[in-house]
Amino acid sequence: MTGGTVALAFSGGLDTTVCVPLLKEEYGYDDVIGVTVDVGQPESEFAEAHETADALGVDHYVVDAKAEFADLCFEAVQANASYQGYPLGTALARPVIAEAILGVAEEQGCTALAHGCTGKGNDQLRFEAVWRASDLDVIAPVRELGLTREWEIDYADEKGLPVEAGNEGEWSIDTNLWSRSVEGGQLEDPGYEPPADIYNWTDAPSDETETIDIEFEQGVPVAVDGDEMEPVPLIEHLNDLAGSYGVGRTDMMEDRMLGLKVRENYEHPAATTLLTAHEALEQLVLTKDERDFSQQVSQQWSQKAYEGLVDHPLMDALNGFFEGTQQKVTGTVTIKFEGGQARPVARESEYAVYSADAASFDTETVNGIEQGDATGVAKYHGFQSRLANASKPELKPDGGDEAQNASGSTSNDGAIDE
Repeated sequence: MTGGTVALAFSGGLDTTVCVPLLKEEYGYDDVIGVTVDVGQPESEFAEAHETADALGVDHYVVDAKAEFADLCFEAVQANASYQGYPLGTALARPVIAEAILGVAEEQGCTALAHGCTGKGNDQLRFEAVWRASDLDVIAPVRELGLTREWEIDYADEKGLPVEAGNEGEWSIDTNLWSRSVEGGQLEDPGYEPPADIYNWTDAPSDETETIDIEFEQGVPVAVDGDEMEPVPLIEHLNDLAGSYGVGRTDMMEDRMLGLKVRENYEHPAATTLLTAHEALEQLVLTKDERDFSQQVSQQWSQKAYEGLVDHPLMDALNGFFEGTQQKVTGTVTIKFEGGQARPVARESEYAVYSADAASFDTETVNGIEQGDATGVAKYHGFQSRLANASKPELKPDGGDEAQNASGSTSNDGAIDE
């Protein structure tokens, strides 16, 4: 028998609830403690987790990691991070949650860590990327025992476990400070149009509009409409405000790390607003070369973040690049909420790489450079293209060699075409 105590990532839902007796029956652990990490979930989820843990006789620990998570979200803003077109949310939260659970496990003298992830999703990899750097054993009952949801429901009923199999009804929902994801049920059909009630953070877009000013310091959002805010309340404020205008909905087919393609619906009003504003400010203060190269760095940062590898050595190097570029990303962007979109309509910064006089059609020169000086550039522009086009070999028309006759055979004296 294994013995000892195992720390379980605990939500109070079906998966983690059935894991409690299984860790004792199938794996031989003497005790199980449940750890729930606060990254911005609704209060109702903590109440459910506490009630379920109490009913199971499990010691329950809650760790507040909202501040750490918000800081990571703002690093994602600096990196313009998105995966296949949507702002990263769950992916960013998982390493923060895993680190917090590991901390509790070490404090409580646990010998192992456990989660309720299946073998089909991304979260198993994100949790274990953190946990396997420790000396503790890692247990994944749902994956290792090949459990299905139907089996879990029957097992919970047989054992009299305190669970509600629906998990907020038909959908599987994951919520944190930065995003809300909805999947499962009929949403697994790509041809199914989701009903309006899957949305909780965003209202249907209307004709109403509003403009706000977002202030950045070195790429970090610090104020809205002149009111300075800490990261957590700033994100919460924009989730409420932008969400009321229908901003931040994504319905997509997502490619998971294991190769499966899944249908996902997301809500991310604050993330969409801040990422849009940040990119608009970068357009003003960064050079073209910086912006071009930044896209490549952002893609790499986003991929590693999606994989849950925020502590990867490559991330240190990528963050080093952003530390350099973000020194100039200070200023204010005016965002207009309109038709479900967050649209930048004005921006200003003391670091602007922009001259109104130079860009104006009403001025003749640019820092002493006359318009006529561009004639030489225009003559050289496309020079190689013109040379290449002039020297192209003439392509033969369809039908091949002119010596080929209409029937497709070659005309040779004495040949019989049968």
